[in-house]
Amino acid sequence: MLYTSTRNKQIKVSAAQAIAQGISEEGGLFVPCELPQFSVEEIGKMTAMTYVERAKTVLRTFLTDFTEEEISYCVEGAYAKGKFSSEKIAPTVHISENENILELWHGPTCAFKDMALQLLPYLMTVAAKKTVDGKKIIILVATSGDTGKAALEGFKDVPGTGILVFYPVDGVSPMQKLQMTTQEGENVAVCAINGNFDDAQSAVKAIFTNEEIKAALAEKNMMFSSANSINWGRLVPQIVYYFSAYADMVEQGRIALGEEINVVVPTGNFGNILAGYYAKKMGVPIKKLICASNSNNILTDFLTSGEYNKNRPFYTTTSPSMDILISSNLERLLYHAAGEDDKLVTELMNDLQQNGVYRVSDALLSEIRTCFDAGFADEKAVFATIKDHSDRFGYLLDTHTAVAVSVYKDYVVRTGDDLPTVIDSTASPFKFPKSVLNAVTGNADETVDEFETIEQIHTLLGAEVPAPLAALKGKASRFSEVCNKENMSKMVFKLLHI
Repeated sequence: MLYTSTRNKQIKVSAAQAIAQGISEEGGLFVPCELPQFSVEEIGKMTAMTYVERAKTVLRTFLTDFTEEEISYCVEGAYAKGKFSSEKIAPTVHISENENILELWHGPTCAFKDMALQLLPYLMTVAAKKTVDGKKIIILVATSGDTGKAALEGFKDVPGTGILVFYPVDGVSPMQKLQMTTQEGENVAVCAINGNFDDAQSAVKAIFTNEEIKAALAEKNMMFSSANSINWGRLVPQIVYYFSAYADMVEQGRIALGEEINVVVPTGNFGNILAGYYAKKMGVPIKKLICASNSNNILTDFLTSGEYNKNRPFYTTTSPSMDILISSNLERLLYHAAGEDDKLVTELMNDLQQNGVYRVSDALLSEIRTCFDAGFADEKAVFATIKDHSDRFGYLLDTHTAVAVSVYKDYVVRTGDDLPTVIDSTASPFKFPKSVLNAVTGNADETVDEFETIEQIHTLLGAEVPAPLAALKGKASRFSEVCNKENMSKMVFKLLHI
């Protein structure tokens, strides 16, 4: 299995090189040259497997330069007993009728990013030994909330690595900020930026491709890589849980083997839903991938009109991990849907960088819409959905998952397509306690701290507080740096002490 770049398909690299490097030299994203195929029968065999076995089955088809022993070491280390609060790692929970919630937040940071970021450090260290000749890998991360903490937790004190995380100073929840600024580990650093996530992400991408900065790192025997979903090693573990959810649905008798399902994903950077697209193309019987946005509904507009235009108001919402106007992984979808047209992708990405907008042809939009549908939920709909599920089913949704559930309900009404559906649940509701309590009761006290609010939710609704969040109470912050986006490269050198 070889990988190429969305902006230069003459490039051919191994999985290890794609993972260690993170992003292609010219700024493109690595994609597999071909997708492995699974028959319905092979997927059916996964019903009897544990999550670890399912992960090995899928990952070995992509990581062909990793030995079986290396794959086992990575997967078993990532999903070791005790790291996740559910033995099933990512359980699929039936709610009502055709609605099923895929709980992806049972890891150590209580967000779906753990599914990949517990595995990526193992993949990265194995890949580094194969490809980068003893260099120290500096993981550079822009986060809208959850990726930062999950990456910090995954890479803390991993030999041969350092990790720097940048987050928008007013663009994450108080709990997300506390998780990052209290992070333990000798090889970690965190800095806020004056700006939004897109500012941080654009600056990180610019740093990655800056020859002067790369040369300065090389002198210190260091190199950059990424833990954002622009890194193939972040994306490939996410493909696994779509296979796993489908196998769960068969095992539970919700569907017959071979029967189609729909999948709904609350979407920001487009990585999570893109992993579902890969699973579909590999043989998982998924009919539609429904892209759910919050008030920053740029993806809804694109999937409806074919125009991607980031020149629009930016909204800070109660689902901050989706407050994004530049969805990086959409580049990978454009490459595949356009028949691997790297020149077109380069033109579109240049248009986005220079003008903030691009438009695809009707033919390309039509191709994308064979797989995707889209909708969005405003804040009022999010709060109503959280309350409805708490009242009717005794099930507590976080704000991001509520976006997806609201869009799912609208989709069924609009299309009449009520196939059995898996909805990604991307975070514990306790990561956004004020919003969740406000939605359920209408009167969360803004003057009390996050932990008092968490206790109120627990007392009122009986929901169990995740241990990693409870353990943050009283913990002192280690990081308080703030910089402007223009100064991020200087901050990188400061944080690395070079």
